[in-house]
Amino acid sequence: MNSVISRLNSLFTFTLMVMATLTFLVFLSTAFQQRRVPVSIRVSSVSIKKYEDYTGSFDLGSINFSIYVDLGPVFNWNVKHLFLYLSAEYATENNALNQVVLWDKIIMRGENPRLDFHDMRPKYLFLDDGNGLKGNKNVSLFLSWNIIPNAGTLFLIPASSQTVIPLPEKYEEIKNY
Repeated sequence: MNSVISRLNSLFTFTLMVMATLTFLVFLSTAFQQRRVPVSIRVSSVSIKKYEDYTGSFDLGSINFSIYVDLGPVFNWNVKHLFLYLSAEYATENNALNQVVLWDKIIMRGENPRLDFHDMRPKYLFLDDGNGLKGNKNVSLFLSWNIIPNAGTLFLIPASSQTVIPLPEKYEEIKNY
C-alpha cells in the first residue's frame, strides 16, 4: 500500500504534467497568428547640430515625427503587453550599420491599441559617435515591437514599412542669448 507522501507525489506530478500541457496548448493557440500591421511614420522637420564635449565633436540630430498604427489585431488573449520602439538606422564611413532608439512606449492589455501621435520629439538623443549624420541621405526610421506573452516565445516584430529621410548638409546655427 502506498504512503500518503507517495500519493501526494503522484498527485503533484500529474497536476504538473496537466499544467505543462495546458501551457503548451495556450502557446500553440496563438503561435501562428499574424503579428504585423501597417505603420505610417511621417517626419515634419529635420535638423543637425554640432555637439561638442570634452571627448570631441559629434553630430546631434533633431526630428519631429508623427506615427499612426492600429495594434488591435496584434493583441489576443495571450498578449500581456507590447513594447514599441522607434529606431533610426544608417550607415557611415566608420560603421556599416548604426542603430539608435529614438522613442519607446509600453502598451498594456486593455489600453487603447491605436496610436495617433503628431509632431512628437524623440525621447532619447539622436547622437552619432562622429560626424556621420551631416549630409547622410539614407537614414531609415523603423517602428518595431516586442510581444510579451502570458505563455510562450517572446517575439520581436519589425514593422513592414520604413521611412527614409535625408539629413541636411549644413549644421543648424545655435544662438546664444
